Amino acid sequence: MKGDRLGIWLMVATTFVFAVQDGISRHLAGEYNVLMIVAIRYWFFAAFVIAIARRQAGSIRAAAATSQPLVQGFRGLLLAAEICVMVWAFVLLGLVEAHAVFTCYPLLVAALSGPVLGERVGWRRWAAIGVGFVGVLIILQPGIAVFSPAAAVPLLAAFMFALYGLLTRYVARRDSTATSFFWTGVTGAVMMTPLGLWAWEPMIRTDWVWMGALCITGASGHWLLIKTYEVAEASSVQPFAYLQLVFASAIGLVIFGEVLALNVAIGAGLVVAAGLFTLWRAQKAA
Repeated sequence: MKGDRLGIWLMVATTFVFAVQDGISRHLAGEYNVLMIVAIRYWFFAAFVIAIARRQAGSIRAAAATSQPLVQGFRGLLLAAEICVMVWAFVLLGLVEAHAVFTCYPLLVAALSGPVLGERVGWRRWAAIGVGFVGVLIILQPGIAVFSPAAAVPLLAAFMFALYGLLTRYVARRDSTATSFFWTGVTGAVMMTPLGLWAWEPMIRTDWVWMGALCITGASGHWLLIKTYEVAEASSVQPFAYLQLVFASAIGLVIFGEVLALNVAIGAGLVVAAGLFTLWRAQKAA
C-alpha cells in the first residue's frame, strides 16, 4: 500500500515533467525544424539510456543482447517517428487539442492487443473502445476538422504509440527492460541523426537554454517513470497517466493562450472515461 502511494505520486510527477517537456517542444518546434529538435533530444536521451542500461545489465554488450533485433529496432524507429509526428501536432493544433486526441492511445492498445498479441478483448472493452472513439469524433468535429490533415496528425501519433506499446509488451516476453530501453534510445538516435543534421538551423542562445531544458525534462521524466514501476504495480498507477492531458492542457491555456473548446472538453472526458474503463476491465480479466 505504501509502495502504491509512492508510485502514484511518482506517476503524477512523471506526467507533469512530460507535460513541461511537451510545452518546451511546442515552443522550439514553432521556431525550428521538428527533425532538428527531436534529433538533439535523442542525442541526450541515447546517452542517458546507455548509462541506465549499462548499470542495470552490467555492460553495453549485455544490454544490447537480444534474440529479436528486428522487432527491437523497429520499436525504436517507431517511437522516434511518433515523437516527430506528435511534436508536429503540437505546432499544428496546440497542446490542448493534440493531447485530447492522443489520449485515445490506450483504447488503440486494447483494440490492437488481439491481432498483435493474440489477447482476448471482450464485448465490454469493445464497447468502451467505441465510446472512446465517439469522444475522438466529438473533439475533431465530424464534417469539419475530421477531414483536415491537421486533425489526423495526433491520431496517427496515437496509433504509432499504441503499436510501440504493444511491441514493447511483445519483446518483454524474452528481453529485459534494460535491453528494450537500450534499443529504444540507440536506434532512435541512429535514425534521427542524419535527419537532424540535414534539417539543421542556427539556434539563438536563449533557445539553447530551452533545448537543454528539453533534454533534461526528457531524461528526468523517463527516470521518474522507471522509479514509478520499481515501487508500484503498473495497474495501480496507470490511471494517473491521464494527468498528462490535464497538465499539458493547462500549459497550453496559460502559457500559449490556447482555448479549451466545449467539444474538446466533452470529447476528452469521454475518451478518458472509456480508457479508465478498459484499464479496469483488463485488471479484472487478469
